[in-house]
Amino acid sequence: MFDSVDEVAQRLAGAGYLTSTAIATTVFLADRLGKPLLVEGPAGVGKTELARAVATATGSELVRLQCYEGIDEARALYEWNHAKQLLRITAGRDEGWHEARADIFTEEFLLPRPLLTAIRNPSPTVLLIDETDKADVEMEGLLLEVLGDFQVTVPELGTITATRKPFVVLTSNATRELSEALKRRCLFLHIDFPEAVRELEIVRMQVPEISEVLAASLVRVIGALRALELRKSPSIAETIDWARTLLALGADHLDESVVHTTLGVVLKYEADRKRAVTELKVFG
Repeated sequence: MFDSVDEVAQRLAGAGYLTSTAIATTVFLADRLGKPLLVEGPAGVGKTELARAVATATGSELVRLQCYEGIDEARALYEWNHAKQLLRITAGRDEGWHEARADIFTEEFLLPRPLLTAIRNPSPTVLLIDETDKADVEMEGLLLEVLGDFQVTVPELGTITATRKPFVVLTSNATRELSEALKRRCLFLHIDFPEAVRELEIVRMQVPEISEVLAASLVRVIGALRALELRKSPSIAETIDWARTLLALGADHLDESVVHTTLGVVLKYEADRKRAVTELKVFG
């Protein structure tokens, strides 16, 4: 998909994602080596957006598996359309079981979920396995099996092997430690909140109408908020939302009134808001 590290940076920028040399290099190597990319970091630093940007930059289809506690093989890989199978059995009730079984375990009744969808897709695909750390350890075993050979065995249909391997991105907020086996399978990339200069560039790219002065003030306040011990630090997306909010209100600078009325855009817990008001003089 990419011929050089510089091309990665340029094409991701064209997709609206400003990247560092470290990020561009790791994406390039994951593509060139054909290895999954494990991206770890705090919530809201752009891990999921990186996968979306890679898909956009390469014209690939994005297939997303959102992980959560209790997710199982049926939700991640495939399951059978039991209601449709039951209707088929009922319609052919005069048939024997062997005939009916041959009819209902076919492609017509298969419901592919994200992992199988990505493996079977003949077109360029970015497979995003989002918030992997929220899934159970058992799900990691399934991921190891699938990502190892990029093939899936459906007992009734046989083994399905990828004709075109997807570009795989796994994200983790590091709420729990992932297994060593899964980490060995992947290239690792840690993304943290960007430095002020880079975040200012991101804001100016995503909200080009904002003035340099207002954008700089906003980024400075966001940095101060992240320095506090908050329950949830503002994400990059929330920084952009705040910039758009200020524009919508016609604000040309940050003052106490504007900040107090719009703080809910970036702080989503009352305790965080109170701490910000108390500890940051900019909030009066």
